[in-house]
Amino acid sequence: MTATDPHPDPAPVIDVHTHLFPRISRAESRILVGAGEPWLRELADGGGMMMSGPDDYRPVRPELWDAGARLAAMDHSGVDVQAVSSTPLLFGYSADPARAVDWCELVNQRILDFCRQAPDRLLPLCQVPLQHAESAAAMVTRAKAAGHRGVHIGNHVGTRYLDDADLLGFLAHCADVDMPVLVHPWDMLGADRMARGYMLPWLVGMAAETQLSLLSLILSGAFEQLPRSLRMCFCHGGGSFAYLLGRADNAWHQRDIVRKDSPHPPSAYTDRFFVDSAVFDPRALRLLLDVMGTERVMLGTDFPFPLGEQEPGATIRGCTGLTDADRAALLGGNARRFFAPGPTTKAQTR
Repeated sequence: MTATDPHPDPAPVIDVHTHLFPRISRAESRILVGAGEPWLRELADGGGMMMSGPDDYRPVRPELWDAGARLAAMDHSGVDVQAVSSTPLLFGYSADPARAVDWCELVNQRILDFCRQAPDRLLPLCQVPLQHAESAAAMVTRAKAAGHRGVHIGNHVGTRYLDDADLLGFLAHCADVDMPVLVHPWDMLGADRMARGYMLPWLVGMAAETQLSLLSLILSGAFEQLPRSLRMCFCHGGGSFAYLLGRADNAWHQRDIVRKDSPHPPSAYTDRFFVDSAVFDPRALRLLLDVMGTERVMLGTDFPFPLGEQEPGATIRGCTGLTDADRAALLGGNARRFFAPGPTTKAQTR
């Protein structure tokens, strides 16, 4: 850290949950004809609009696609390294698999091009055509060879969650080729019932989606089938999982229909995955750390979206009962282990 950094932490600060929407034209978006056709419209005032075909989707700011603006924001907030993943609107999971392969190749190259503008600070994560597990696995192999350091996936494909047999095969392949997996909720359940506004699908649905993914992996016995070498991180603090873990454990002990495929209660599997710290309240983070352990939580902000943590690491720094070593692990040490052998940081290159 430099003398001007507002948070002079003793170790590099690594944010594992940040998004990119690279410059993609309307013409390029037509690869996903009939499947969202996302593209970026830059505005005269310096801002931008995420587009879905001809329709405005969401206004965005230049840190989402401009590396210079992003690096300046990182310097201002004291973040050394960001893991950079696509905005979930870009996943393309409803497209024909052949088109989805072409689309992901385009997006992944744009992610690499973006991160190469500051390779010691921007860590590229690829996306894959998860609707076709064989193609997704092949793309992970190619992406790693091209320089990607992990893979970013949605938590489900239609009605198939991560315990689906084909998706388990994909996750096992990620373990085989040593590619960590960042899991992000998307296409939230119950959106039709939360159409009142207030961003309820994001406030309620995202947390439920992530808990559903985790309990599906646990109660189906999927974690028993996956290698322990697989490194997975679930965004948004694992959603509702930590707060409702006692309810899930109680159900496992009381009902054979809950435990029929899982030899251990849900709390026995917290050493099989990581979560980020994006819970926004030090009291919630304290519970999350009590459930997961300080070695399984990593700084994540959802940068640069307005629902993300606006002061990266504030929740970690405001959490009581942590040692300096704990905070260093949460702010960067655990992420270096997750992305082993670890990203180069600006602190290491001076």
